[in-house]
Amino acid sequence: GGNFNLKKNEPMDDNKHGTHTSGTIGAVGNNGKGTAGVAWNVTILPIKFLSAQGSGSLADAVESIKYATKMGAHIMSNSWGGGGFSQTMFDAIKAARDKNILFIAAAGNESNNNDAKTTYPAGYKLENVMAVAATDNKDVMASFSNYGKTTVHLAAPGVNVYSTVPGNKYATFSGTSMACPHVAGAAAVLWSLNKDFTFAQIKERLIKTATP
Repeated sequence: GGNFNLKKNEPMDDNKHGTHTSGTIGAVGNNGKGTAGVAWNVTILPIKFLSAQGSGSLADAVESIKYATKMGAHIMSNSWGGGGFSQTMFDAIKAARDKNILFIAAAGNESNNNDAKTTYPAGYKLENVMAVAATDNKDVMASFSNYGKTTVHLAAPGVNVYSTVPGNKYATFSGTSMACPHVAGAAAVLWSLNKDFTFAQIKERLIKTATP
């Protein structure tokens, strides 16, 4: 499902997933329309490497990370996962770290303990990676959510999340995919108020101010 193509430059969403997570990051609030995201004044660089069915190649995933790094992104919101350890992906995320980029990733939806069985990209052992589990409206871990005392950093709403979908519509989705952009949005707000922070300071502040 190789889809990452800079020459084409068409990240049109034929799956709904990317539009939904983008709305959670940055749908404009206080305008009487639809829904409100976390960071109302944000620039989103849409990068597409997955097909309409949600499949894609490791090579395209790596290219996507490299491209966002090259374009000067501050935060990468990664609501995707699968496959085993990849040295090329590790190196790409590490290069993002060296450019002070925070790499936020969905913990996964297998009700799995990530400490025992690693999920990627959330499980890469790099300082700029933040893995996000999903909670419901009662602040309880979602039954489907992966977790891990040492490998998952925090949790955010991921059950019946209402957000934007293509065609000027709205829909409710569940998954750690929906939790990840909440944290990306919070990181964006925090960074906008503390422009000289490092990714490590943003990560630490988000974790330390979360409710245990």
